[in-house]
Amino acid sequence: MSVRVLVQAEPFDIGAEIARLLETGQTIGGLSSFLGVVRGGNGLMALELEHYPGMCEEVLTSLARQAVERFDLVGCTVIHRVGRLVVGEPIVLVLAAAGHRAAALDATRFLIDRLKTGAPFWKAEEFADGTRTWVDSRIEDDHAAAGWE
Repeated sequence: MSVRVLVQAEPFDIGAEIARLLETGQTIGGLSSFLGVVRGGNGLMALELEHYPGMCEEVLTSLARQAVERFDLVGCTVIHRVGRLVVGEPIVLVLAAAGHRAAALDATRFLIDRLKTGAPFWKAEEFADGTRTWVDSRIEDDHAAAGWE
């Protein structure tokens, strides 16, 4: 079983991360992925992401291990970027590898739903007019995360 969790400012290489999981020698019948991208609209130019170093990685690792156990994964990768990210840049990558596609798909959804509300990240939005506002949690994200309990 392979669990990889990174919190970093640098871009990640999706192809290299997928190849790393596929090269584990495990029997993989499905590998599911989610790539989150900074979305624009309403004049949004960028997001500034801050995190609680150490604790953030601990929480993400705990979630990844829960996914491995719950969905019988053979491998899992969670990479979340921090710092200033402009519209269109990748922000989060979740990969789940399992013996069967259903487990991989369910694990990916579980991980993205749970990390949206459970990991200690703070986001500030930067707009074209120069304003900057902190992002509040969304009730929809809370409901999605609660659905896995």
